[in-house]
This record gives sequence, structure tokens and C-alpha cells, in this order.
Amino acid sequence: MTPQRKRLTREESRQQTRDRLVAAAAELFTERGVNGTSVEQIAERAGYTRGAFYGNFEDKNALVAELLHNRTHHEVEEVRALTEDATSLTDALDRLRAWNRDRAEHLPQWLALRMELVLHALRNDELRPLLAERELLARNAHATGLEQAFASHGVQAPADPAFLALIVHALEDGLLIQRLLTPDGIPGDVVVDAFDLLLRSWTALAQQSAPKAKRQNPPSDPV
Repeated sequence: MTPQRKRLTREESRQQTRDRLVAAAAELFTERGVNGTSVEQIAERAGYTRGAFYGNFEDKNALVAELLHNRTHHEVEEVRALTEDATSLTDALDRLRAWNRDRAEHLPQWLALRMELVLHALRNDELRPLLAERELLARNAHATGLEQAFASHGVQAPADPAFLALIVHALEDGLLIQRLLTPDGIPGDVVVDAFDLLLRSWTALAQQSAPKAKRQNPPSDPV
């Protein structure tokens, strides 16, 4: 006897439709670009009508906004969950290396979609503030991680953590582009390599700059 499927509530059904439209848009934006994709194509790929699209989104820009929001929040939360119970900084970096190596397997699609969304938002006055907000969210997450790492070493950040986070975040995009162009010469976890090097350099700078009386010996394996 075939088990009966649970009947979706109206809200669950609506959310399922939105999710499918967003997933279809992500595929098409990656393949054809935002400007090269029509509302009709998104609806068809998702298995719905044009009317279903406009029943959930005002226009294509509204769907781009949803994608920007979802991707940023998902990645920030995924990294936070991955590292929040790490037993040491080394453990956290190892987990991030594994996460980045997994992402590298889908880097062409992941990065193509990110670049498409960024470029579309930069060209659109309505979406640019949302893009700035999403980028700030990611940079704030970097800043929090840096502050925790410096604290574990017993030092103060050698510069404003927000500025250091800006460097890390901007470097990540550049490194991933280079990794995509020359994958044989750049490892999948290159972003973590760069972060580790910067963190060590900034920590050493902070230790050199700190007054001798306030210097503390860092633990052998900081959390």
C-alpha cells in the first residue's frame, strides 16, 4: 500500500513554489546571465506558468534580491555552524579547508552565479543597497572571527577589525577567480591558506606593537 503524501498547507505550497522558482532562476542565471534570462524561462524551468511567477515575485529584480539574501545568509550560517564547536583554531581552519575544497568542486557554477548577481546589482540602483547590505553581513562575520582569533592569542587587533575583514573578504573573491582560471596551480582551499597567513602576520604585528607589560603568551593551540 502506497503511503499517502502529506497535504501541504497553502503557505507550505506557496513556499515550495517560491523555492522552485528561485532554484530555477539560479540555474538559468548561471547558464545565461541575469539579463539573458526571461521571466517566462524561469517559470518554465520551475514547471510553472508566468502567472505563478508574478504571484510570488513583483519582477525579476525581486527574485534577484531573494537570491542575494538567501545565498549570503546560507553561507554565513553554514560557516558559523561549521566552526562554532571547533576545539581550537587549527580545528576550525581544518573544517574550513574541507568546506572550501567541497565548494571548489562546484566553483564554476558558484562563482558564475555570484558574479552575475553582483554585476546585476551594481548596474541597478534599486538593488545596489541590498548588495551592500549583504556584503556587509559577510564582512561582519569575518570581523567577528578575526576578533575571536586575536583574543585567543591574547592580543588586540593591529587595526580596525572591520578594515581587516574588508581585506579578507575582497581577497576571497580575487583568489576564487584566479583558482577558476588556473585550477591546476591553485589549491581548492587557497582562501584558507591566505586567511591563515594574514592571521599569523597580523597576530605577530599585534604582539610586536603591544606594550611589554600587556603582552601575553598565546596558548599552544588557541581556540
